[in-house]
Order: sequence, then structure tokens, then C-alpha cells
Amino acid sequence: MRALAADPGAGPIASARDLVKTYGRGEAAVRALDGVSVDLERGELTAVMGPSGSGKSTLMHCMAGLDTPTSGTVVVDGEEVSRMSQRRLTRLRRDRLGFVFQAFNLIPTLTAQENITLPLDIARGKVDRDWFDTVVHAVGLRDRLDHRPGELSGGQQQRVACARALISRPAVVFADEPTGNLDSRSSAEVLGFLRGSVDELGQAIVMVTHDPTAASYAHRVLFLADGRLVGELEDPTSETVLDALRELAPAHAQHHGRHAEDAAGSVTR
Repeated sequence: MRALAADPGAGPIASARDLVKTYGRGEAAVRALDGVSVDLERGELTAVMGPSGSGKSTLMHCMAGLDTPTSGTVVVDGEEVSRMSQRRLTRLRRDRLGFVFQAFNLIPTLTAQENITLPLDIARGKVDRDWFDTVVHAVGLRDRLDHRPGELSGGQQQRVACARALISRPAVVFADEPTGNLDSRSSAEVLGFLRGSVDELGQAIVMVTHDPTAASYAHRVLFLADGRLVGELEDPTSETVLDALRELAPAHAQHHGRHAEDAAGSVTR
């Protein structure tokens, strides 16, 4: 885990402390997060990886205010998300957070330009033309702004979604499997843009992915298993990510084996 920076102004843009999320009750309860503490740094692309059911998406949803933790705290851009009213959460998600999902979630009847500025239009905010031009240039969509989603490739549609996530200058962009529906060339375009927006525009991005190649674009990778943070990797490559995942797999299987034994034991007892 990364320690907090000494200078509070340069501290993490988002933090979770002792995050627990339980679904269901009694014997049917499932602990999706089991005491996760993590800092997400300003100006970094952080990838979150782990086996299916490890808590990756739950962690992202709790940090983005899309889900409420059972216990623990989440602070984003200096504000405690875990205690916010629904109204304040809505405002935070609209004004301070950006989202990119596996399904591009574009409005088919709007042009690329209209899809990009949609968050500001909904919030009745003013479009900063200089920033709009910067973002459009960064995603390489200048000659596609008048096209509707149906006239764009998958990679172009996801880049429109990325531009939409950045247009309100959010504190953090949460990207959930952003390349899950894309071929390798389109994936490289989108990932190159996400990393570029961090390096050149100072954006902070958190990306859930199962793809070691996608994770290799990150500054660091966090590994979850069974709702716990079990490792992290700085300056990853596809190879080092694969090695880390291989090391995690036996531990994950062993942990599940113990659960199965405990369950069997409680039945026989």
C-alpha cells in the first residue's frame, strides 16, 4: 500500500480505508470487499486486477459513489463520499467524476460532439472551448465530430466516451473494462489515449481490467483476491503482470479450498 504523501496538497486524489461491502445476510452473506485500504494518486493511471469475484468492480463502484460500503470510508478530492446524501452524490458524480464503461453508452441520435459535451449540457455548464479542443485533439476525433455513433468504429466510439468522461475536468475517471469490447488495435488506441490523458493532461484514472496488456499501460497495478488487496506492481509490463497473476492463482485457489473445507466441516459438525 502506498503511504500518504507528506504534503497534503499533493496527497492522493481518492482514498479508501478499511472498506467492507457485504451482500446478503446471515449464512448467505457474501463479503465482496474485506477491509480494503488504498490510495489513488493524482496524475496516475492505476489498474485494478484480480480473478472474477475478487471485488474489482465493487471497489470501483464504492469509490465512485455508485454503491455504498457496509463500513469504512471513501474520500474523493477531499470529500467523504461514504457519508454523502443521494443529492450530493449525484452532484459529485456529475461534476467531479468521469466514467468509461465496457459498453460505450453513447446516445445514438447525437453526434460525437454532442455526446462529448452531454455531461455539461445536462448540468447546464458552459463548454470551455480550449479544453474541448484539447480533449478532441488528444482522442484524435477532430474529423469525426459530426458523425453519429453508428457511423463510427468501436474504437472511435470508446474514444468519444473517453472524451465525454474528461470534458468536465473530473478529479478521477473510473474506467470499467474500457477495452472489453474492442479488438487489439482499437484497444491500443483507447489505452494510449487514457495513458496520454494522465501524462499530458494530469488526469487521474482508475481502470478495472482482466487484460495484462491493458494493465501494462498503467503506472501501477493493484491485485485483489477474495475482497482483499493482495499485491501491487509498479511500472508493469504484460510479462510482470502475467507473472503476478500466476503467483496469485494458487493462493486464491488455496483460500477457496479452505472455505470449502470449513463449510464441509461445519456441515459434518
